[in-house]
Amino acid sequence: MAKRRTSLPVCLLSVLAAAVLTTASPTPATAGVPAAAQAATVSTTGFRFVDVTGSGGVVLKANVIAPSAAGRYPAIVFPASWGLNDLEYIAQARTLAGRGYVVVSYTPRGWWSSGGEIDTAGPKDMADLSKVIDWTIANTAADPSRIGAAGISYGAGISLLGSAFDPRIRAVVMMSGWTDLVYSLYGDQTRHQQSAGLLQLAAGLLGNAGPDLTGKLDDFNANRNVAQIMAWAGVRSAATYLDAINANRPAVLIANSWGDSIFPPNQLVDFYGRLAGPKRLELRPGDHAIAELTGVIGLPNDVWSSAYRWFDQYLAGIDTGIGGEPPVLVKPHNAATESYPAWSSLNGSVRRYGLGSIRWWDGTGLLGGNPGTGWSKSLPTDLNTVADGGIVLLTNGAAALTGVLPQIWLPAVDRLRAGVWASDRPSTVQRIRGVPKVHLNLTGTAAQGTVVAYLYDLDNLGNAKLITHAPVTWLGTAGGNRSVDVALSATAYDVPAGHSLTLVVDTVDPLYYDANAPGGSVTVAGGSYVDVPLR
Repeated sequence: MAKRRTSLPVCLLSVLAAAVLTTASPTPATAGVPAAAQAATVSTTGFRFVDVTGSGGVVLKANVIAPSAAGRYPAIVFPASWGLNDLEYIAQARTLAGRGYVVVSYTPRGWWSSGGEIDTAGPKDMADLSKVIDWTIANTAADPSRIGAAGISYGAGISLLGSAFDPRIRAVVMMSGWTDLVYSLYGDQTRHQQSAGLLQLAAGLLGNAGPDLTGKLDDFNANRNVAQIMAWAGVRSAATYLDAINANRPAVLIANSWGDSIFPPNQLVDFYGRLAGPKRLELRPGDHAIAELTGVIGLPNDVWSSAYRWFDQYLAGIDTGIGGEPPVLVKPHNAATESYPAWSSLNGSVRRYGLGSIRWWDGTGLLGGNPGTGWSKSLPTDLNTVADGGIVLLTNGAAALTGVLPQIWLPAVDRLRAGVWASDRPSTVQRIRGVPKVHLNLTGTAAQGTVVAYLYDLDNLGNAKLITHAPVTWLGTAGGNRSVDVALSATAYDVPAGHSLTLVVDTVDPLYYDANAPGGSVTVAGGSYVDVPLR
């Protein structure tokens, strides 16, 4: 049964009510936009709700707002996020219309009152996006040569993917999106449990999942038909179509958060580096869709300010200066915003911290110097510790809003369940910028297994703030000795002078499914190390 547009859940209704209040004034908003980059505001038509015929005759629910004066204007298409509908962007659509844009927002197929089944940014969604662009050109004052696409999360992924299939899309703003859905589901061969569960819950409550998505999610949770799921996810990954995107050369702005627990940022860094057209990468503290959240209800917001400048530059023909600025902008967790000419410029060196033998009196090893040899540390495979990545959306989201990273008291980490290694306490700040990498030598392993590595900032009182983490899974056919390498999630963090960089390794984290057999063990051995990129 199709979901009614008016049957919004309370949390979403609150957001939309706030958005409506911010759009009540007849004066177009320019909240959050630096004065030098503001376009002249114009009167608008007000919102009009329309039905757009998508691929195969599916009806897509949409709304449109535009400048009221005669003429041709650049246009922006907003596909709604996973679980939301075309009302999501009502505050920003009004702002952009006041800046001289035709804005069309629509609910992708399978969600709310739009017809069809959820296609998860598949071929039908790509065809729908082109149909919406067709409708926009035919029914509004849109200039066909100046079409943009933008969105958050699901809408972000559809927008970027669409630029591979429709060369009319000349500019993209992708907020909290993905470029590699395979990595998002199976990063380092580890299934992401909580994030996939959240997506499944939303689809069941607010959409028409259909047999395709339902079957893929059931298979994912049961850990079966993995090759088919990966092929399905590959079709829905912008990285698969990078050559086509580069051939079309849209101007692409990618904005995301360090702690995105649904679409971790490492995939974006790789994709950004291979983009050929005008491009920009912005990373800030937070979790999925948190950095841009206040902008959705019309409040000042740095991500949306960049979006305005990006579209003004590449669609409206207004020189905002953004095209000449260093294209990589990062906001560290605990430092001022920084800009760089390339991702590779973030760090000037990589320091190797070797793992040393575990001290008998406190169950902790030294992190630093050359990797020690002749030692080992056995970890049980089915026992959790207080070291974990938290709860999807909530933990890193709260950290972004409060400015306080997830924290544990390190003495509470059970040394019988985890390996702990702590560095010395240098007298200078250690500025981590980039992707720390962990290399672990393992002995006596089962054919399949999982370990999770956490990098902490440890103060003198035992308080440890989580800087970054990641799981890694091996899926072999026989047990024995092996080495595993895991790229921790990209980060930017200043370890204060006098603090210790600390590594914790265990085998269980509620964010992920693990491949460990119960009652077993994993042994970390000498020769292991952590490579930390430093500025």
